[in-house]
Amino acid sequence: GNPPLNYIHGEKHVVGSKMVNVPKQRKTICKRCKRHTLHKVQQYKKGKDSKVVQGKRRYDRKQRGYGGQTKPVFHKKAKTTKKIVLRMECSQCKLKKHKPLKRCKHFELGGDKKRKVSLSIVSFSTIFDMSL
Repeated sequence: GNPPLNYIHGEKHVVGSKMVNVPKQRKTICKRCKRHTLHKVQQYKKGKDSKVVQGKRRYDRKQRGYGGQTKPVFHKKAKTTKKIVLRMECSQCKLKKHKPLKRCKHFELGGDKKRKVSLSIVSFSTIFDMSL
């Protein structure tokens, strides 16, 4: 059958309002080294917009002078989350690659791992001894 919706290439990522925790280093394939190497993991951030690209020059020219706003301004924002993109850098050859994850509200990089808490059952005899 088909894998569950929150299952991507052997890795489980929790979808929705739960926390996604990713380690700061991971071993994964490097295309240049052609083998699994240790990669440094960071969250991808968008760079500063360039002022000299054609679209920006055209927009600025059109906005000049009188006439107000010339292009539509987007107001109907529907999404409450963004897709998380991991930026991984090979520790050997410094090759960088991006890996998109699913949408999530809370993302953590290198946080504490969740451990299953084992409840140690205290015997009744120790409780009674303490009460005496």
